[in-house]
Amino acid sequence: MADHFSGPRILFDPASDVADVFVFPSPDRPGRLVLVLDVFPAATPTALFSDALTYRFRVRPVSPASEGAAFVVGDAEYALDFTFAAPDRVLGVDGSVQTGLCTTPDGGQVVFQVGDETPVDTDGLRIFAGPRLDPFFIDLAGVLAADATQKLAFRPGAANTLEGMNVLSIVVEVDPETVFGPDSGPLLAVVGETVTSGGRPVRLERMGQPEIKNVVLASRKFDPVNSNLEIRDLYNEEDAFAVRPDYAGAYRARFDANLAFFDRLDGETVWPLDGQGGHPLTGLLLADFLVVDVSKQFSESSCFEIETALLAGREHTTCGGRAPNDDIVDTLYTLLVHGVDGARISDGVDHGTRPATHRFPYLVAPNPNPPDLMTVMTALPAAPEPEGEAA
Repeated sequence: MADHFSGPRILFDPASDVADVFVFPSPDRPGRLVLVLDVFPAATPTALFSDALTYRFRVRPVSPASEGAAFVVGDAEYALDFTFAAPDRVLGVDGSVQTGLCTTPDGGQVVFQVGDETPVDTDGLRIFAGPRLDPFFIDLAGVLAADATQKLAFRPGAANTLEGMNVLSIVVEVDPETVFGPDSGPLLAVVGETVTSGGRPVRLERMGQPEIKNVVLASRKFDPVNSNLEIRDLYNEEDAFAVRPDYAGAYRARFDANLAFFDRLDGETVWPLDGQGGHPLTGLLLADFLVVDVSKQFSESSCFEIETALLAGREHTTCGGRAPNDDIVDTLYTLLVHGVDGARISDGVDHGTRPATHRFPYLVAPNPNPPDLMTVMTALPAAPEPEGEAA
């Protein structure tokens, strides 16, 4: 599920759990860039942002690489940090109020109120933070069945596992020239993170591309090097722009093994391994950030288009990045199983509970009566036995 519950450690700290990251040119105000960080998956109606964490967007310029890695990452970094105070009582307001602070790349600070439907709009920034309906959609039962049977197991008309669930969202619309500077772009790489506040910051969660940890890296059984290692907590600690060399080999082994598994799901090979067992997509996906072209207009369903254009040796035609209504599960499985221009694979779920809009803050109002997560997960059908292993 995008990045929901992406490792054992994060299950005990839901406020730091990054559920999703989106980045796209604003369809509401052309020339602006929208950054969305969803945290606290399956949030209750009373959930709040943690006052012990910094919620961070990291943005860096990138350019296509001439060989080897897909992108060359620039040294300049533009960080937007969001911190939150403990909730407080305010005279004349029912319940408690939580305030937030956005710190811009140049050290400027903007104060806002959580849940305020009238966004703060100042200094090249428009900000909303508060509960929202989770825009993500997936047939988790089909994903688990594919892993168990080693065959594609999606079915038409499948149920969205996240139907009716909420998240806490930070939505910021940025004037890139004002906030990042005139020399930023046109290609920008974006990562969302949660880190501890105060003292020496510790990275708890980070996300760039969707479904890297929960789909691509999750299974251990195909990895001959790290089959006894739950690698996702370690991976979450990494700097997406500079993975530690000491652990890069472990990540590559997991990517190589699991990507080869996905390529086998339809019985055909579209991604032959190299002489060392390396998968052609490993380098691209290990560079785990979203890439957006701020010079192009908003386009839905453009996630991975910049990356796949690079793989195909052609110019990209869309803004890339990722919008909330992108059917990323279909896009990812198509790439992994059928290749760059292969026949589209569908998981049978085509939209979220309610589609995101094209007006700020884009994500729609939360569900006042969300389903219980444990009830939903318990109701998932058991994964079928692989052929030949049934009792």
